[in-house]
Amino acid sequence: MAGAIIENMSTKKLVIVGVILLLFQAFAFMVGGLIAPSPTTAVHYLATKCVDTVKQRQETKWFMPWGPNQCDKIRTFDEAMAKKIEANNIVFAVHIPLPNKEMSSWFQFMLVILQFDIAFRMHNQIKDGALVTIDVSLAYRDDTISKWTEMAHSFEQRKLSCNFTTTKTSENEGRHYECDLLPFMEVGSVAHKYYLLNIRLPINERKNINVGIGEIKDIRLVSIHQNGGFTKVWFAMKTFLTPSILIIMIWYWRRITLMSRPPVLLEKVILALGISMTFINIPVEWFSIGFNWTWMLLFGDIRQGIFYSMLLSFWIIFCGEHLMGTRLFAAWSLERGQVKMCESGLPTITELVTELGSHLTNNLQDQTERNRLSVYWKQVGPIVFGSFCLFIFDMCERGVQLKNPFYSIWASEVGTELAMAFIIVAGICACLYFLFLCFMVFQVFRNISGKRTSLPAMSKARRLHYEGLIFRFKFLMLVTLTCAAMTVIFFIISQVNGGHWHWGEHTVQVNSAFFTGIYGMWNLYVFAIMFLYAPSHKRYGDEQSSGQCITGDAGANSGEDNQLTTTITHVDGPTEIYKMIGKEAQE
Repeated sequence: MAGAIIENMSTKKLVIVGVILLLFQAFAFMVGGLIAPSPTTAVHYLATKCVDTVKQRQETKWFMPWGPNQCDKIRTFDEAMAKKIEANNIVFAVHIPLPNKEMSSWFQFMLVILQFDIAFRMHNQIKDGALVTIDVSLAYRDDTISKWTEMAHSFEQRKLSCNFTTTKTSENEGRHYECDLLPFMEVGSVAHKYYLLNIRLPINERKNINVGIGEIKDIRLVSIHQNGGFTKVWFAMKTFLTPSILIIMIWYWRRITLMSRPPVLLEKVILALGISMTFINIPVEWFSIGFNWTWMLLFGDIRQGIFYSMLLSFWIIFCGEHLMGTRLFAAWSLERGQVKMCESGLPTITELVTELGSHLTNNLQDQTERNRLSVYWKQVGPIVFGSFCLFIFDMCERGVQLKNPFYSIWASEVGTELAMAFIIVAGICACLYFLFLCFMVFQVFRNISGKRTSLPAMSKARRLHYEGLIFRFKFLMLVTLTCAAMTVIFFIISQVNGGHWHWGEHTVQVNSAFFTGIYGMWNLYVFAIMFLYAPSHKRYGDEQSSGQCITGDAGANSGEDNQLTTTITHVDGPTEIYKMIGKEAQE
């Protein structure tokens, strides 16, 4: 026969390939853990209180917290009251980054989180469901001399969620509430060196604006951006892996097209998986270094969504195709006992077709049905629906942030409920998928193990060959489940630990190792699938099919072996026996 490489490659060569892939996997984890720095950096800022003395201004004035053109500052609101400065004339100014530092396009994105320092007062307590109205402006420049250029301006509202841990008495006045962090701003690219935020808290008692929000003492910001060193390592991995996957994909499809038959469903899905992996690998992020592409975060989310949707769909079809058992021939063999085929084998084949004539029509229909994607619509449908929900959620936030970086879907109750609804629906779909995948893997194991019923009647050489095939496919399925489990485990570890481990004199960046290791793992997995399921040019058992009498399954299988890959990979196309007996689906 001429099956897939996983069926025909010698065990020694397969072990060598497996060891090489394992070494690359270990290297991917070490690159992130030992070479790359932490993926992100968080910088804390305390807003400076500037005084705007002009009531009405024709042009926008930007208030700098420090430097040669710094604003008129006050330290506390008590000082403002002493100087009779109104709250509407106070501007909270934050310069990003800190003095004597510069931002870089290697930082890729900038996420800013807001926190209020609010003091407890008996006469000015925080009301339930209090909303803070913020008048915020963002500007940029690329040197310390140029004027500031406005980048965005917006009026935003954020709901306060604060707790006062002690009793609300006059003795505890002045103590601060414990307030939750609030989403404030997200920019999809860091194309400029300096950024300036001016924040106002306008008060209007008639319109009930910023009333009942307590006594705000300070505003604190936390700016989070990607580390430049990690970005360089990440780009280098993408640049290296892109041609690797592209080359193996072209090689795989060339072997498929050399056959005289059209590709079957599993082969098409493997190609689609390789294309989606190539799509996510292409290092278009290099252009973000020289161009102000604020849509790169959204584009990256879309690419990841396409790949993971394709990966989940591939697992369903991959398991489903392996459920297509070859029990028809095995059942016939058990009923008839030993099959004798010598040089005059035509009567035996005729007898086979006659005895199994009642099954041929159904098997041909099964063979036709299982080569169509529509057969899996019930399984693939929830994956597509869940991915669509996450896409809508992403567009509702990062899509709007392309125009207004201060927008957050979590800022309003309706937006929060809508976002949670999308996430819950997607989570339910993911749970159903995982349970169904486990069931399908169990079915695959049971189906492959069922082929052992016909092994005792085979010759020793052929029996050992099939036992090796069964072990290979079980091992491949376990590797598939291990890849999924590793993703979950490392994600949990990255959330629980502090981000790094100390190992002797070395510091291991766990979060970086998670990103580079899992990313490398999926590339190696796709590489292995395309390599192992490519048509093999090696033919097993040719020496047994000429001029000698073969008993048992060996005789029937000398013309065409039962292939566990459920694909017909002979260069000359399907054999007549395969066309007649087909393969049955177990539902």
